[in-house]
Amino acid sequence: MKLFPTAEAQSVYQINFRRLHEIGIRGLIFDIDNTLVEHNAPADARAVKLFERIRGCELNTCLLSNNKEPRVKDFADTVGSLYLHKAGKPLAKGYLKAMELMRTEPETTLFIGDQLFTDIWGASNAGIRSVLVQRIAFHEEIQIHLKRIPEGAVLLFYRLLPRKRDIALEGALR
Repeated sequence: MKLFPTAEAQSVYQINFRRLHEIGIRGLIFDIDNTLVEHNAPADARAVKLFERIRGCELNTCLLSNNKEPRVKDFADTVGSLYLHKAGKPLAKGYLKAMELMRTEPETTLFIGDQLFTDIWGASNAGIRSVLVQRIAFHEEIQIHLKRIPEGAVLLFYRLLPRKRDIALEGALR
């Protein structure tokens, strides 16, 4: 199902990026809000260190956001990443453009985000594996908060239904 992530992780800050490189990942596409920092927060020292660590693992990065350019550009400049704003998630177009910028293919790209109906669905539409992370904070814009209700039902089915597991990817997420 297109709303199901390939795998789940507690936090983007706990992912073994060296292991991702070892299993063939070359590009990472990230959501920003509630994936890397709290909603609308600027890039902090923890995010900057994370992107330094990712670059040390020889991985390319691109931030993909439906937000306006000033928000996304400022964050991207601070952490040192490529970016796309007003990406139109869950449409595949932004994900495909991110791969073009990073010079990666769907097989070598991984998306990491906190929302099913934009982030994960969009990655599925683009044929990219995805990791759903726990949101960092519970305060969000009302329209996002309302989407969390049906997301809970989808996640229940995801966790209960048998599915093909990506064991190599899951090994990097522990």
